[in-house]
Amino acid sequence: MNFEVLTVGRISVDIYPEQVGVGLEDVTSFGKFLGGSPANVAVAAARHGHRSAVITRVGNDPFGRFLRRRLGEYGVSDEFVAEVEHLPTPVTFCEIFPPDDFPLYFYREPKAPDLEIRPEELDYDAIRDADIFWATVTGLCQEPSRSATHAALEARGKGGITILDLDYRPMFWPHPEEASSAVGEALKHVTVAVGNREECEVAIGETEPAAAAAALRDRGVDLAVVKQGPKGVLAVDDTGSVEVAPAPVDVVNGLGAGDAFGGALCHGLLSGWDTGRVMRFANAAGAIVAGQLACSDAMPTPDEVELKMKEAAGGQ
Repeated sequence: MNFEVLTVGRISVDIYPEQVGVGLEDVTSFGKFLGGSPANVAVAAARHGHRSAVITRVGNDPFGRFLRRRLGEYGVSDEFVAEVEHLPTPVTFCEIFPPDDFPLYFYREPKAPDLEIRPEELDYDAIRDADIFWATVTGLCQEPSRSATHAALEARGKGGITILDLDYRPMFWPHPEEASSAVGEALKHVTVAVGNREECEVAIGETEPAAAAAALRDRGVDLAVVKQGPKGVLAVDDTGSVEVAPAPVDVVNGLGAGDAFGGALCHGLLSGWDTGRVMRFANAAGAIVAGQLACSDAMPTPDEVELKMKEAAGGQ
């Protein structure tokens, strides 16, 4: 099967507190969700009606079985999900202090199974045939995942749409310079790069949005997307630059907004929309998820995003 969206990398069980505004030491009940940015992007793309799959690894344990089941329930293929016998499925806890404080606690020791993806295990035909291939910087943080991610990107040969999420998590890296080097190599093979200002600084040494977008373009990226939080998003491609304000939302949990943005970005690019419409659609999708507790469960449908866009435009 040819997948419209194929992602690779991190997956986990997200454990979110049902009490908002208190520390984990005072939380008494939790919700359990599928998590991990590449997995969430695949879920978001499936919610928009696209054939989606994720290349990842889980443990041979109940949490791993939960994640594979949830992928299927969301309409995401687990054809490329395998078990790593000696490693537990990761669990991630968060605290929720709206509107902008959401500490994360990653339990990925002794090593996350999704970092055990090996180059020789990849289905390179599926990778080349996918309309969109989505990789993340987190997948570059350790071997053999780093080599597998580079091999997949090289196999694409900039065919179709190849997206690198600049998803830099400092706790996964010994120092930022190592991340910068790995990202620099990966950027040679991608057509779209997406990241916030801090992630752009690690990736290409620029934090000012216009300068960051220009630096990404200088690296050969066709579309550079720089997320600016409450200031919206800047996108630059061959047609010029577009800056889109965020859709208004009362934030409940901001952790899944970027993944909803990513899935909506995939939908817009596959639909052939102009860059401005793609960014408005992606912003609205992110706002919807930011207004809810869950990430994967909250990924919106196209109709829901269109309604949010109308609300953001004042009902016009």
